[in-house]
Amino acid sequence: MQNAPVNRVIYFTNDQDKEPITYKLKMLMRRAVVATLDHEQYSNPCEVSLTFTDNEKIHELNRQYRGVDRPTDVLSFPLTDYSGESEEPLADEPVVSLGDIVISLEKAREQAALYGHSFEREAAFLCVHSMLHLLGYDHETGEAEEADMRARQHKIMDEMGLGVKDTQA
Repeated sequence: MQNAPVNRVIYFTNDQDKEPITYKLKMLMRRAVVATLDHEQYSNPCEVSLTFTDNEKIHELNRQYRGVDRPTDVLSFPLTDYSGESEEPLADEPVVSLGDIVISLEKAREQAALYGHSFEREAAFLCVHSMLHLLGYDHETGEAEEADMRARQHKIMDEMGLGVKDTQA
């Protein structure tokens, strides 16, 4: 008997007008979310909020929430604290809200040109990166954690068929 598919809900919000939000882009982001959850063997029903924004708005968020006065490519707002004893939220929760992802599509376009790959590949990478943060990984806590997160990102991107040589953290 085959297991029923896990319920994974993604709420999309568009808060910018510099890049078109196509069905194809939303499905790519969904693929990135699901690929990350599958790679990490996360089996609870869950939901994620994904907001597309521009450099100006992500700059405001970066300043407000991180005290960094510049635009960034992606911000993650996890709703689950993984520092406790359990690695995953309680299994009896019907749906776990993992958190919010905010991607500057303007910055993704800039970085895609800088790194020499497609806008779609860059947007997917940012989504995978942010999903790992929502699942408790943090590359800013030390070299070992950074190397672990980078390896996971590259493996997930390879699994999605979007891998490239190590050109970014």
